[in-house]
Amino acid sequence: MSIYVIDDHPLMRDAIVMVLRRLRPAENIVELERLDKLAAAVKQHGAPGLFCLDLKLPDTTGVSGVVEVKRAYPDVPIAVYSASPSADMEEACIEAGADTYIEKSASSAELTAVLRGLLMADTDAEEPVAAANSKLSKRQTQLIAMLDQGMSNRDIATELDISEHTVKVHLWRLFRRLGVKSRTQALHHARTNGLLSG
Repeated sequence: MSIYVIDDHPLMRDAIVMVLRRLRPAENIVELERLDKLAAAVKQHGAPGLFCLDLKLPDTTGVSGVVEVKRAYPDVPIAVYSASPSADMEEACIEAGADTYIEKSASSAELTAVLRGLLMADTDAEEPVAAANSKLSKRQTQLIAMLDQGMSNRDIATELDISEHTVKVHLWRLFRRLGVKSRTQALHHARTNGLLSG
């Protein structure tokens, strides 16, 4: 398995690669500066296990890079990072198929936590989460209320006018924020810590 870091800024690429080398010292990390070199790189270096993708590349516009990578490798997680504030682009990137969105202004610790979460998404290994850090985003507060109403992912997707994939990503991030692994645990935590109004 190889991890592909696609970014035309050498400094940012180096920062991402440094974090990945700490998390996965034995992993093959492939660096590219353009998306159009990806297909040839995969032939040469092998199947991707994770993509770290800069949103603004010389050969992409908007979320076209995310769409292209998702179409070619539908089962591989994508971490998108960008200088744009998450409020502007996060939802669009997740709708396009990204699994997480990282602002370039994020600290090294934040970047590490997000990438570790993606790399371990298929295992039971859980990073320690600051459960006390219960300052939820407006969307996460909405999700907790919807879980409390017993709504399914499909119901939530319809209600919020987003895709089920986006709902899953939001829930995954909510569970990590609360330090829980399931809807039941999330609701228990929310009730115990007064996160549910009413």
